[in-house]
Amino acid sequence: MTTVTLLLLALGVSADAFAVALGKGLQLRAHVVRGALTLGLAFGVAQALMPLVGWALGSAFAEAIAAFDHWVAFGLLALVGGKMLLEALTPDDPEAPEPEDAFTVREVLVLSIATSIDALAVGVSFAFIDVSLWVAVLAIGVVTFALSVAAVLLGHRIGTRFRRPAEILGGVVLIAIGVQILIEHLGA
Repeated sequence: MTTVTLLLLALGVSADAFAVALGKGLQLRAHVVRGALTLGLAFGVAQALMPLVGWALGSAFAEAIAAFDHWVAFGLLALVGGKMLLEALTPDDPEAPEPEDAFTVREVLVLSIATSIDALAVGVSFAFIDVSLWVAVLAIGVVTFALSVAAVLLGHRIGTRFRRPAEILGGVVLIAIGVQILIEHLGA
C-alpha cells in the first residue's frame, strides 16, 4: 500500500470521528482546548487499536479465505464506505434532543468505540493486503487525533457546516480504496 493510499485510508476511517468531534465542538462552551485534546486522544487511540483487533481476526482466518481475500477486503471497505455515505445523506432527526454543554467519560468511551468500528473492519482487510501494519495503525491514530482536535475547535467556531461533506468524502475514499484493492488483485 502506497503512502498516499495509506493517508487516504486514514482520512477515510477518521471521517466519522471528525464528524462527531465537529458536533461535540458545537456543544462546548468552556474548556474547549481541553475537550478537543481529550476527544482527539480518545478517538485517536480507539482508531489505532481497532485495526489491530481486526487484523488479528483476519489473520486467524487468512489461510481459509486466501482465494477470495481481495473480495473480503473490497466488501468490507465498500460496506463501511457505503454506510458512511448513507448516514451522510440521511436527513437529521428534527426531534433529536438538544446537546448538553459538555461530555462525560462514559460518553467519550462510547463515542470512541462507535466511531472506530469502521477501523476494525479495515483492520480485517489488512490481513489480506500488503501493508505495514504498524505504520498503518500509527497513521490512522495520528490522523484521527489531529482531525478530531481540529474538528472540535472548528465546530466550536463555525458549526456543523462541513459534517456531511466530510462523511461523504470519507465514504467515497473507503469505497475507492476497496475498488483499487480489487483491481490490483484481479489484474495480478
